[in-house]
Amino acid sequence: MSPEYVVDGIFSIKSDVFSFGVLVLEIVCGKRNREFHHPDHNFNLLGHTWNLWVEGNAHELIHEWMEDSFPLSEVMRCIQVGLLCVQRCPEDRPTMSSVLLMLDSESMRLPQPKEPGFYLERIPNGKDFIMDGSEKTAKEITVTLLEGR
Repeated sequence: MSPEYVVDGIFSIKSDVFSFGVLVLEIVCGKRNREFHHPDHNFNLLGHTWNLWVEGNAHELIHEWMEDSFPLSEVMRCIQVGLLCVQRCPEDRPTMSSVLLMLDSESMRLPQPKEPGFYLERIPNGKDFIMDGSEKTAKEITVTLLEGR
């Protein structure tokens, strides 16, 4: 779900774009965002993808089954479009019609993505650290279960 919907309950067509971007990145890496784990850090899939992108190593995200099935340039384009879709601010995300054009046209020059929303580093004790620029703030997570009589 998009950050603006989870935090403020605001839903728009850009919320669907965010979800589509997550789906694209899940397909490329072969893992679901909620189930993503990496041995070197505790970032979720969006954080991991963003770090690889910034380091110039986004090709490391590609699942081994996909490596020889598609041209690298097409898969890298999918990663870039996925990151454009999950940008933190809804105004920065493309519309779905733009996403389709980006995926369909190899000649269309794509903008550089900005930091994604929900760029999280999880730790095993149940707390999440939310990345806000260079500052980390801890947020406790509480789960309440309601049971009927």
